[in-house]
Amino acid sequence: MYSPPLDPDTEQRMRAHHVRAAKALDVRVESGGEFWGWAGRTLGVPARTATGQRVWLRLVSCPQDKASGKLWEGALDAQHVFGDLDGRRPALLAVHDAVDDGTAYRAELSARVDQPVLSDDPVLQRDLQLSDSWWEDLAGTLAKVAAVDTDRVAVRQQYMDRAIPEFVGIPSPAVTCWSAAHSDLHWANVTTPLRLLDWEGWGRAPQGFDAATLYAYSLLQENVAARVRDAFPVLGSPAGLAAEATVCAQLLQTVARGDNLTLEDQLRTWAEELRRR
Repeated sequence: MYSPPLDPDTEQRMRAHHVRAAKALDVRVESGGEFWGWAGRTLGVPARTATGQRVWLRLVSCPQDKASGKLWEGALDAQHVFGDLDGRRPALLAVHDAVDDGTAYRAELSARVDQPVLSDDPVLQRDLQLSDSWWEDLAGTLAKVAAVDTDRVAVRQQYMDRAIPEFVGIPSPAVTCWSAAHSDLHWANVTTPLRLLDWEGWGRAPQGFDAATLYAYSLLQENVAARVRDAFPVLGSPAGLAAEATVCAQLLQTVARGDNLTLEDQLRTWAEELRRR
């Protein structure tokens, strides 16, 4: 969860188009629970339909010429492929598109998840005590995701070949298996009971990618990080090396750009471990 954008014009524009989207989809926005994405790219708010159904209205924006491809179509593709994923994914109920002054807007109306996310920040800042059944549910749900055949791509080999040597210091490991992944599995995208949120970036990635991502965002909490490894034995195995190196490279790249600085020391320690392997 991010703060409203620093640029007041972006904030005003997104709020105005969110109001228009609510009108187009015939929902009434409720106060409280506003959720901004990075740099004001998305804005989500709780709402109700005319029949009283509790829903979530999320607006995403981008330049009109970029309103296509993996991220733009991710939620809609996920609905077509997974549905509600046996109750683990909020169903997408409706979509409304609009264009204004060179910017495209997509409003996504989804079933509302009433449980709060486990962290306001993708990086886990506190210890969590989650039941064995929660971890089993997570592993089972990710296995169902991985079993899906898709041509969507979350991680490209070209990126791995470039970023892993630069940021981790090893050649890009061979990928033994590519499989579908949520691809953004951090603590601000999960709840208890288990729901997985934010499916815009899902697609093919090296085996173990979701587990490696959750592990990376757990590094400040040693007990939780160890629990992630227990739940996903692919981590630490030869089969999981490519996924771990990719995630480590991705986050070290964000550190180089000034983001996720609280993880820097832990990520560099992880990179040393990967080099030894």
